[in-house]
Amino acid sequence: MILYHGSNVEVKIPKIRSQEKGMDFGFGFYTTTIREQAERWGRRTALLQSRLTGKSENAIVNVYSFDEAAFEKLKYKYFKNADIDWLNLIINCRSNILYKHNYDIVSGKIANDNAGETVDYVLAGIMRKEDAVERLKFEKINDQICFCTQEALDFLSFKESICIANVSWEYRT
Repeated sequence: MILYHGSNVEVKIPKIRSQEKGMDFGFGFYTTTIREQAERWGRRTALLQSRLTGKSENAIVNVYSFDEAAFEKLKYKYFKNADIDWLNLIINCRSNILYKHNYDIVSGKIANDNAGETVDYVLAGIMRKEDAVERLKFEKINDQICFCTQEALDFLSFKESICIANVSWEYRT
């Protein structure tokens, strides 16, 4: 299986990333089966980095081959749909950066844009989980695969990186 990771740097050796804020499936290395989605991630990362450095940055798509034998050998959780179990995991991971699930790999829908807004409503207590899941049935939601352990990353092989754009942040008044 071919997987993509968008960034502003070439990532030959993926690593588990921890951050100051919770991610959908917890800390890990995030990929997708959708190249266009990785391109958007790359452009976004490059733009944010350019804003910090004041320099232009490359938007890069890293391409990997994934050995699907991992699904049989590791603890793997697949969410086919944006359902209540999916939402519960995202809420746990986003609201508590110390939360740790027991999966090596988690794949499923990504809570971005409208889906992310819906998750934020649940986190803020504005919307019930059941209503959020019902609302998400009508959203086109892309996929993500999170490698949560080093054992999982061992099944990922770097193929190439592709520079798709050079991005710069220009402050306008």
